[in-house]
Amino acid sequence: MKRSHYNTELTTANIGQRATVAGWVQKSRDKGAIIFIDLRDRSGIIQLVFDEGTDKKVFETAKGARGEFVVSASGIVRSRGEAVNVNRETGAIELYVDEFEIIGRAETPPFEIEDRINVNDELRLKYRYLDLRRPMINGNILFRHKVQRATRDFFYDNGFIDIETPVLIKQTPEGARDYIVPSRVHKGSYYALPQSPQIYKQLLMLAGFDRYFQIARCFRDEDLRADRQPEFTQVDLELSFVDEEDIFTLLENFLKDLFAKTIGIALPTPFPRLSYNEAMERFGSDKPDLRFGFEIQNISETVKNFAFAPFADSINAGGSVRAIVLPDSAEKISRKDMDKLTETAKTYRAGGLAWYKFTDPMSSSYAKNLSDDENAAIIAALGAKLGDVILIIADKKDEVVFDSLGALRCECARKLGVIDDGAFSLLWVNDFPMFEFAADENKFYAKHHPFTQPRAEDLHLLESSPGKIRARAYDLVGNGQELGGGSIRINDPEMQKKILAFLGYTAEMVDERFGFLVDAYRFGAPNHGGLAFGLDRLTAFLLGQNSIRDVIAFPKVQNASELMSGAPGIVEQKILDELK
Repeated sequence: MKRSHYNTELTTANIGQRATVAGWVQKSRDKGAIIFIDLRDRSGIIQLVFDEGTDKKVFETAKGARGEFVVSASGIVRSRGEAVNVNRETGAIELYVDEFEIIGRAETPPFEIEDRINVNDELRLKYRYLDLRRPMINGNILFRHKVQRATRDFFYDNGFIDIETPVLIKQTPEGARDYIVPSRVHKGSYYALPQSPQIYKQLLMLAGFDRYFQIARCFRDEDLRADRQPEFTQVDLELSFVDEEDIFTLLENFLKDLFAKTIGIALPTPFPRLSYNEAMERFGSDKPDLRFGFEIQNISETVKNFAFAPFADSINAGGSVRAIVLPDSAEKISRKDMDKLTETAKTYRAGGLAWYKFTDPMSSSYAKNLSDDENAAIIAALGAKLGDVILIIADKKDEVVFDSLGALRCECARKLGVIDDGAFSLLWVNDFPMFEFAADENKFYAKHHPFTQPRAEDLHLLESSPGKIRARAYDLVGNGQELGGGSIRINDPEMQKKILAFLGYTAEMVDERFGFLVDAYRFGAPNHGGLAFGLDRLTAFLLGQNSIRDVIAFPKVQNASELMSGAPGIVEQKILDELK
């Protein structure tokens, strides 16, 4: 029998018509004189019905159908009358079957093909092909397809050219570790798998293609987290003759279109914009979650003359004292909660947490060390009121203060239930530092990558204060996570050489690793910039999923292995010998 419809293509408009469907048996209910089979395909479930009017052979065949058997069925679409299943897209109809075939039999699976199953991730991923049959995971993958299609359509409609760049490339330092591929033909030489198509897409701008776009596979040999995979999919683009505003507008229009097409939400634009310094000062993070307040306040001026050693020592050493206020939370946060928050602060290298519960009587970890006037000054500076909680971090390094309060801000928001999980808050963070200093190596590294253009007005600081140079780099942030990032690129060969020399690359190293790019600049390089965002992460973000694993068909686990196939595996010695 040849399938005529996917299950959910059938509606009440098809009542009285003949249809043929195919898929897997979700559930079979044998009532003696009548049999019901829930048939599942990639679109959803439809009910099949067999009764005393059904051909005896067909009825007996249906009687033998079990869960996960692959079957096809043909019959007449009819109404379910008052027995409507409001939780099912096809709940108003059923298929009264007169032809039925078992295509493939199935053993009992290691877990039920249901969304509400209590089974560990390792078992699910070992049998990922079964896990993919579950409606939620199946729906996620279909949704991802929808995201990809909408993405391609938008960029095609906006004049972008879809160009593939190489996967076997020359190894270049980009921050994370590369996956290395030995060459059989060139003994002792190696390809690398791309962490991004960065250099190639810049060369495409120099080649005159003007607007490049690619949904690209990228690879990074780094430790995994919930939002990281060793191989991932990146929506990659580059444009010529543009500045940051052009890229912001383009991406905002793209996301507005994508949200409308995939989840039916009208996304307000333009997005808010914060400089890196403002994001850190107000939220303690370069990827702030703006769905709630709890902004960081600097009280260093208020407490700079206090004798309290943790405050005084921090300020005198060039650090700061900063705080967040949790409104109306004094009765919701216990002493035990305060102990947990203190431990959280310590994981971010803070020496401890100073806290104050503005109650009557008040409760505090530090107030007894201050005078009444000093305590009042802090409360006034923060605008705190009765019922509020104050959390204070003091440290000799601002980065410790920001990291600690940024983490506490988010942890308290979750604890107090003030985050609207159904809301979307998107913003741009720009003006990132051009360089970051590695104290253990006593050297600077590129914060983004060495092809990012520094702000022209800051370039004079390269020798005296390189840590103060701002880059023309930007990140797209959604609900406290980075969705994508990019920059305006250097297009002047002399500036590129100067930046690479500052980062420690000799002329020979530049020629060996980046010579083809720097050389290409000599033949006319347009001003250009771009951005890339993770398709996996964006899809999970739209679906409200915490882990990108559930939007990837065959993901890796924490140790970068694939449990289903057993990758990575052992390679035969004969092959290794050929590779030398």
